[in-house]
Amino acid sequence: MRNLNIALRSLFKKERHNMTKILSLSVGLAVALILIAKICFERSFDSFYPDVERVYRLVEHGSKNGGDPFESSQTPGAVAPAMKEEVPGIEAATRLTYVTGEGTRITAGDKRRYSADNVLMADSCLFDVLPRPVLSGDPKKVLARPGYAMISRSLAERLGGIDRVEGEVLVPDDAPGSRWIVGGVFEDVPENSHLRYDILVSLEGMAEWSRNNWVGNDRYLGYVRLAPGVTPEGLDPAIRRMIDKHIDSEEMRKAGASLLFSMKPLREMHAGTSDVRNMLVMLTILASALLFTAMMNYILIALSSLAGRSKEIALHKSYGASGSDVLRLTMTETLLHMVVSMVLAIVLIFLCRGLIEDLLGVSPETLLLSEGAVVLLGVCAAVFLVTGLVPGILFARIPVTSAFRRSRESRRIWKLSLLFLQFAAAGLLVSLLIAIGRQHRFMLDSDPGYSFDRLAFCPVSGQDSAARVRIVEEIGKLPEVERVSSCSCLPLHGMAGNLIMLPGSDWECFNVADQYAVGGGFLDLMEIPLVDGRFFTEDVSGSTEIMVSRSFVERMKDFADWTDGPVGKMISITEHEPCDYTICGVYENYRIGSLNGMDPRPSVLFYDSKPSPMLLIKLRAVTARAVDRVREKLQELMPDGDLQLTLYSAAMANLYGDSRKFRDQVLIGGIVTLLISLIGLIGYTDDETGRRRKELAVRKVHGATLREILCIFLSDILRVALPAVVLGCAVSFFVSEFWMRQFAEKVPLSLWIFVAGGAGVGLVVTACVIYRTWKAAGEDPVRNLKSE
Repeated sequence: MRNLNIALRSLFKKERHNMTKILSLSVGLAVALILIAKICFERSFDSFYPDVERVYRLVEHGSKNGGDPFESSQTPGAVAPAMKEEVPGIEAATRLTYVTGEGTRITAGDKRRYSADNVLMADSCLFDVLPRPVLSGDPKKVLARPGYAMISRSLAERLGGIDRVEGEVLVPDDAPGSRWIVGGVFEDVPENSHLRYDILVSLEGMAEWSRNNWVGNDRYLGYVRLAPGVTPEGLDPAIRRMIDKHIDSEEMRKAGASLLFSMKPLREMHAGTSDVRNMLVMLTILASALLFTAMMNYILIALSSLAGRSKEIALHKSYGASGSDVLRLTMTETLLHMVVSMVLAIVLIFLCRGLIEDLLGVSPETLLLSEGAVVLLGVCAAVFLVTGLVPGILFARIPVTSAFRRSRESRRIWKLSLLFLQFAAAGLLVSLLIAIGRQHRFMLDSDPGYSFDRLAFCPVSGQDSAARVRIVEEIGKLPEVERVSSCSCLPLHGMAGNLIMLPGSDWECFNVADQYAVGGGFLDLMEIPLVDGRFFTEDVSGSTEIMVSRSFVERMKDFADWTDGPVGKMISITEHEPCDYTICGVYENYRIGSLNGMDPRPSVLFYDSKPSPMLLIKLRAVTARAVDRVREKLQELMPDGDLQLTLYSAAMANLYGDSRKFRDQVLIGGIVTLLISLIGLIGYTDDETGRRRKELAVRKVHGATLREILCIFLSDILRVALPAVVLGCAVSFFVSEFWMRQFAEKVPLSLWIFVAGGAGVGLVVTACVIYRTWKAAGEDPVRNLKSE
């Protein structure tokens, strides 16, 4: 208690710089702790399921036509239930398939429209494998009835309450003919789940052939729960017997194909992906650099007060205090500072709630109160021990004789070593920021192979064919609009896959990205070059023409002799049988997906005389007036629809949102690290100028100029700063290289990036030293020598 009283009384002593220590530590803790919490949150995905270590996702892998092996986390419909029946050791099995994604609009019985995230069809065994608390209804019965659905608590509350939603009829905009009757309510799926949904529709409404097929139609997410003590490896023989029973292995062999099903732990479905692993490594580096800088800065400022505290500590010892007593006093002071810093850090985190949710995609409460809370407390304890023990041990070694003579203790080597580490961290983050910023700009400016700068799009899936035709005609009449077309899928995202075959043959040649139907003038609107042939014959109902990419023609060389050209050749494609299609044209390759998730497959296009679900609008100029005019017209044409007019450039920028967020995280981390380092540098410089005032006075008496005195301090600092920054920039090169592995196309890591980063840190350090030493260097030497 006595130590605590002493610590409280000394809290606001100016010469201790306690406020500076607390503020710099609290800022470093706030950023570092929220990043560490994000790391723990990402690693905790799916951990809330009971006995999660026994739950696995089914994975399909094999090869086709003797080609490269493939792996897919989606399987045919019959696989999961067959495993439950035929593979001993599997306790339960279930399968699901997506119906719609995020932002699905539905109409309830009150004619009001609501939004739901992710609608899936599921069988009645879902909650046996992936259980959720059930608030009303019996999921076994509900999911066994075609057309019935279970909904989440949050959606039920928006619809009127958990006790009032049973029997409510929901109609989705994307499928106006569908009707789902609410039969029960389940507790919301937590944020740290790789599989989140608001609506579960009975899988019994899916066609029987789709639910029971063994080859093809790989659209189902299959999950199994193993019996206690059973391992996936031990089930391999039984799985092979199941495959041999239901799939003709001889026919597969003749077709040059192989097929096998295995299991992947549920916990690895999110945390085990390469993107998440890369993100966790980068966040760990960023958090470590911040936390390390904050700790080193606290220790540096504590050691800067060593000369001033020597007499005080020596007096404590002269009255009987031992070294351990001094250590306990220092640890008590550090504990007080740590508690205040943690409180300030938490306040700062919640003041920046909006920024945190934008950058990390999770609320601060979820991050801080998740399973990672114990880890955060452990980190705080480690910070307390390091920041308390290092200065405490050094203070405990101060001799009693310091009470009776002028102390010259400066611990300069310690201080310079701590500054070295802080400068290295600053150099690392600043140069890393430049590299990440250049890659992000490169992705935004890269050419996808089509023009989108004046393009906008709007989903019209909730409208019938006649309404879509009218929308296309009316929007095309606007003077602000240059051209209108439509498509089934935007090339921003990955496409569904289908298999190409030659007419009269069952041999599956290769898989393509199927973009389905487009409207008239699609290639002209997107400014995609035509390589060979022509565009579709328009205004033809039930067209049997198909267009293919240049890479399609290159790939087909392995399967057919098309030396006279592809135009006019016929092909078959799964999901579009039984018709054969005639190639009418070849278009230039363009990017499908993003640079960090590009679809490498050849692609195909079909034609539909009726407008497709995605309306494409090319403006003459992108102005606020033009966009408002189009929006007003669409609202007039779709008075009951959910209008979502989006500029393609905004969607393209959003495609690289994760890259932007990481860039901003590094920016904040770099700024905080540099500021903390400068605080430490200012403390060190002020301490040195105070300690060496008489030396400077003597030098000035002997003719030293202001420039020469400034150079003394600069040379001392730069001898430490330059090697530290070089080290930080060298580490940054390897970190940047690691981060860029995820991109299909990347900007070169030029030497100037790291030179610029290091030079920037060096210039800031130089300016800071000159600013803090200018006054001391210009003081009258007589005043500093009066006492001699």
